[in-house]
Amino acid sequence: MISTNLVYRDRLGAWKARWGIGRMRYLVPSGLYAIGLPGPDAPVVVTANYKMSYDLVRRELSGRNLWLLVLETHGINVWCAAGKGTFGTDELVRRVEATGLGRVVSHRLLLLPILGAPGVAAHLVKQRTGFTVHYATLRVADLPAFLDNGMQSTEAMRELTFTLGERLVLVPIELVGGLKTSRYLLPLFFLAGGFGGKQFSLVGAGTGLAIYAGALLVGTVVAPLLLPWLPTRSFFIKGAILGAAGGVLLYFFYGEGLRWSETVALLLALPAVAGFFALNFTGSTPFTSPSGVKREMRLALPVMAGALLAAALVWLMGRLQL
Repeated sequence: MISTNLVYRDRLGAWKARWGIGRMRYLVPSGLYAIGLPGPDAPVVVTANYKMSYDLVRRELSGRNLWLLVLETHGINVWCAAGKGTFGTDELVRRVEATGLGRVVSHRLLLLPILGAPGVAAHLVKQRTGFTVHYATLRVADLPAFLDNGMQSTEAMRELTFTLGERLVLVPIELVGGLKTSRYLLPLFFLAGGFGGKQFSLVGAGTGLAIYAGALLVGTVVAPLLLPWLPTRSFFIKGAILGAAGGVLLYFFYGEGLRWSETVALLLALPAVAGFFALNFTGSTPFTSPSGVKREMRLALPVMAGALLAAALVWLMGRLQL
C-alpha cells in the first residue's frame, strides 16, 4: 500500500524537475500499487512512471481504495510518452501480464488518462488481455469526481485547456533548456559585442550578452505567456515577431550609438534567436502534432540559420570598414 500524502521530499523533487534538475531520473518503478485497501472489485487506474504524474495521481486518490497500474515510460509523462509510444499498447499489455492483474481483480476494466489515447489501441488491448480500456479524464484533478459520477466523464472533464497558469508552469523547464542550448551562441554574441573598435571592449561584450539574454527571455518566457494573443499559428513566427519588436525598441532607445551594420545585424539576429526558442515550446503545448512540429522545423530552421548567417556577415562587413 502506498501513501497518498506528499511530503517535503516529493515537493522538492517536483520543483527540481520543473527546473530540469535530474528530470530524466525522476521516476518510480513500474508495477501494480495499492491505494488504501483495494479488493478484487476495486477500480484500476493507469498512469506513467514519471514521478510527478505518479505523485499527482496518488494525491488526488486519497481516501479511496483502488489499484494503480504504473507503466514503464522511462520517466516521461503520459502525454509525451503516448506520442513516443512508451505509454502504448505493448507496454500496457506487458504490464497487465507482468503484474498478474487478471488474477488480482475480478473485473476487466482499465481507467486510462485521455491524453494517453494516442499511444493505445484499445481494441488490441482487449484482444490480448481481455481488459477493456476506458478513458477517464484529461486532468488528474477530475479523477475523484469521475469516480463518484459512476465512471462517467462530463464535457468539462474532456475539455483541453492551456491557460496562462498552465503555460506559466512550463516556463522554468523552457528557460533551463534555452540556457543549455545557449552555450553555443553566447560566445558569439560576447565576441560580437566586444570587438567594437580597435581593441576588445568588455562593456560591449556585456552588451552583446545582455541582448542575447533578452532574446532568450522573449522566446522562452514572453512568447509562451502571450501565445494565444500572438498572430499566426507558427511558433517560430510568434517568437520572431516579439524578437523583432525587441530589436526595434532597442534601436529606438539606443540606436544613436549603433553603426548601420550593427543595426541590421541586431534586427536579423534577435527575431531568429527568439523564434528558435519559441519554436521549442511546441513540444509543451496541446496545439501541435509531431508531424506539424516536424513540418514547421523544416521550414523555420533554414530561415533561422540564414538570418543568423546574414547577421554575422553584415556585422563582419561593418567591422572591416572601420
